[in-house]
Amino acid sequence: MTSKPSSVEDLSVVMTTETADDVTPTTDADVVTSSSSGMEFYFQCAVVVIGVVGTAANALILYGLVASKQHKKNVLIFYQNVLDLLSSILLVITYAIKLCNFRLSGSGGYWFCMLLVSENLIWCPIVASKTNLMVITIERYLKAVYAIWSKKKLRKWMIYSAMAFSSSSAIAHSFAMTFSTSAVVDGVCYGYVIWQSRVSQMAYGIWYFLSFYVIVLALFIFCYWRILVVIRRQASAVGGHSGPGPSNAPTLSHQIQTNIIKTMILISAFYAISDMPLQVYYLLLNVNANLTLLDSGYYATLFISFLYICTNPFIYAVKFDPVKRVLLGLIPCVKTPVQPIENVSMAVSRTAAKRTGQSHK
Repeated sequence: MTSKPSSVEDLSVVMTTETADDVTPTTDADVVTSSSSGMEFYFQCAVVVIGVVGTAANALILYGLVASKQHKKNVLIFYQNVLDLLSSILLVITYAIKLCNFRLSGSGGYWFCMLLVSENLIWCPIVASKTNLMVITIERYLKAVYAIWSKKKLRKWMIYSAMAFSSSSAIAHSFAMTFSTSAVVDGVCYGYVIWQSRVSQMAYGIWYFLSFYVIVLALFIFCYWRILVVIRRQASAVGGHSGPGPSNAPTLSHQIQTNIIKTMILISAFYAISDMPLQVYYLLLNVNANLTLLDSGYYATLFISFLYICTNPFIYAVKFDPVKRVLLGLIPCVKTPVQPIENVSMAVSRTAAKRTGQSHK
């Protein structure tokens, strides 16, 4: 990284001698002779594959959420998958464009760089999903630990406001970062390498690491630890008062909520593990001038981070029971003996009513 050059000529020298992100080679010879460019080419191909798989998987999960009517009951989880789907689509579009090695020129080339080649549009939904994951954690925490308060005070407009904040803040952050640290030089887009000073670069790197990893991880640990304590306490209480008839209804409701929480714990843990290498590398990159965005370490950590978008839907497919039942129903040779939650709840209510009627007789 370097401080902001005073001219286009200085910028060109700096980029060729120190570091660059999202550099698209202008000739086939450059790709063949440069090991970093060759690595970048294979990396871009792999990301396109990740994007395709992620698009199909997230679309399938969204279908399962809608078919099971969970998109109305768990709005934030539905929105999380929408963001992951959008990220996957943008991964395919952006990295397919990079593989074409377009030479940028004029105002059109500038905007092409700022929006697509710099990966600006990719990071908008990715950053929004990180913020939304924190919102989901807080919502689950309030509903589990402060159940009575959340039923009285937690309103839908609060949920939608949190969703709007996660998107708007991510867009503002990504656009501000891209336009202040990116440029087009000699037809090539250089993203996130132009800084006003080393101090500002280091300050941003530390702030980003603390905001999008340390604080997020601390929130996950605190909230889900408290949630698990409450769930264990409730399970003991339900088990101590178990009996025939109506007591099965609250047990069923408790199982549904527990299933959702366990799913989100896995999602959060997977995010923390998959995003850690990139977060640590990006922190070191902004603090240590010897690291660059063309090193093999950067490609490896970014690849692991992108895998989260692709593999995340499989956790929902395996652990989230309503979605799991819908997806199993799409397989012709598989019969799902488990009834939908709504039908089980109705059956419990009918059984309770019958037993009540028999006792009166």
